[in-house]
Amino acid sequence: MKKTLALSALILCVYFFGMGSYGLIDPDEGRYAEISREMLETGDYITPRLNYVKYFEKPVLQYWLTAASLAVFGQNEFASRLTPVLCALGGIVIVYILARRFYGRREAFYSAIILSTCVLWFAVAHLSILDMAAAFFMTLSLAGFWYGQDENENRTYLLLFYAGMALATLTKGLIGFILPGGIVFWHIILTRRPRLFVRVLYLPGILLFFALTVPWFWEVCRVNGDFFHFFFVQEHFLRYTTRMHERYQPFWFFVPILIGGLVPWAGLLLGIPGAVRKDAERRAGIFLGLWFAVPFIFFSLSDSKLIPYILPCLPPLAILGGRELARAAGDGTRARCFIHANGVLSLILAAGGIVYPIMDKRYGIEMLYPYTLPVAAGMILSALCGWYFYSRRSYKFMVNILCALAFVNILTLSRGFTLRAGQDSYKEPAALIREHLSDEDIVVSYGRTAQGLGFYLGRRIVLADALGELAFGAGQEKDPRWFIGSDTLADLWRGDSRVFLVSDVRRAEKMKEMLGNTTVIGENRYFAVLSNF
Repeated sequence: MKKTLALSALILCVYFFGMGSYGLIDPDEGRYAEISREMLETGDYITPRLNYVKYFEKPVLQYWLTAASLAVFGQNEFASRLTPVLCALGGIVIVYILARRFYGRREAFYSAIILSTCVLWFAVAHLSILDMAAAFFMTLSLAGFWYGQDENENRTYLLLFYAGMALATLTKGLIGFILPGGIVFWHIILTRRPRLFVRVLYLPGILLFFALTVPWFWEVCRVNGDFFHFFFVQEHFLRYTTRMHERYQPFWFFVPILIGGLVPWAGLLLGIPGAVRKDAERRAGIFLGLWFAVPFIFFSLSDSKLIPYILPCLPPLAILGGRELARAAGDGTRARCFIHANGVLSLILAAGGIVYPIMDKRYGIEMLYPYTLPVAAGMILSALCGWYFYSRRSYKFMVNILCALAFVNILTLSRGFTLRAGQDSYKEPAALIREHLSDEDIVVSYGRTAQGLGFYLGRRIVLADALGELAFGAGQEKDPRWFIGSDTLADLWRGDSRVFLVSDVRRAEKMKEMLGNTTVIGENRYFAVLSNF
């Protein structure tokens, strides 16, 4: 019990440390924070809007949760990221509970450590995007199924199965029930228990699912006649089957993502197939294997791929990995495969952290080495410590020291958020504008949708030569002042209103030539803020 409490306190400290210390990273964080802020401002919690035009690409649940967080904690980065962090912590708790149910307390302890310290889970937890909440609700759903399908347990656990699917659907769309439903379907088929269909089709659960999902979908379709086609046809069917969003990647795209995302525990992947086969008789192996395989194959077949899509695959791998790690702590044969694979991968990543800054022409050594060298040092230390204690046959101490170093390494890696925010956050440009801004002034973003700029300034932004994913909403905008081209921008610049323009620093000279009378309010390595006064 003391170890569990100590682990819980450590995970809480690591996950909350510095989560509000860097600016919102555009476009994703700025987008979802601004949609939530506009909900608070307008009081319209049915129709999502971005830059005050309709935005129908995703459902509404995380917007509601983030809006509530902003209302309580203020409009800042901490409040914007609170929902994904809490969902990440909730996923760790569920993994601990399930691993203890499957294998035991020690395996559950290691499973929680693996999930909380693997790169992809930790990184997505600290970004205000939808994938972590969706992964959490799917994990909750599958935990409810596992308890509810057991005839020795109360069937009401299936309410969690249906509630989790409903909340995942309200977060990320139809995959919220397609993926858990597919996992359960194939689990029943492969375990040859057709009668389980009758138990799982639990009427109170089905009614709960529709009670949670139908009201918002019904109302948003009633208020917005164009929602149904855009959301269900374009953003689900066409997005999955075509390359309309230009996010096409090859079928094997998620293989290296999975390996890198599981660092520093990727070496456990070699032992997981055997663990699945050996547990198949108790059905746990089949269930966990399907939990990983169904989302992995589903997204690999899609023509639209992004790194966070495979987040739902990590909880079952953490449970299986926790079992393998517990066995490695007492078995040199099992430890050998893991420690060698993990050590080699750690050294490869460390070499990348040392060599890549030398080759990079955009940032260079001076900017990258303060971030990459500590990470490389941590990876090298993990590899050397693992090999040293393995050679001394101190297998349990080897595993425990790797767990401790995993938390150190994840904190070291988290410093990369600051580097990325410096490049893609509008926090600094907004601060420069705010020093001079009045209600009558106009703020323009040139060439980028600058979604975080609206959040930091708390106002609508004029977009010049920048539509992107706002094209649908902009097409319905009746006021031509908010979405303009270069010619209109030039006329606006020469008018009577004071205009602040935010541009990529590489375009700043072009803007000065095109617009004429220009004052540089400030600039950094990435952005320039110009004014016509």
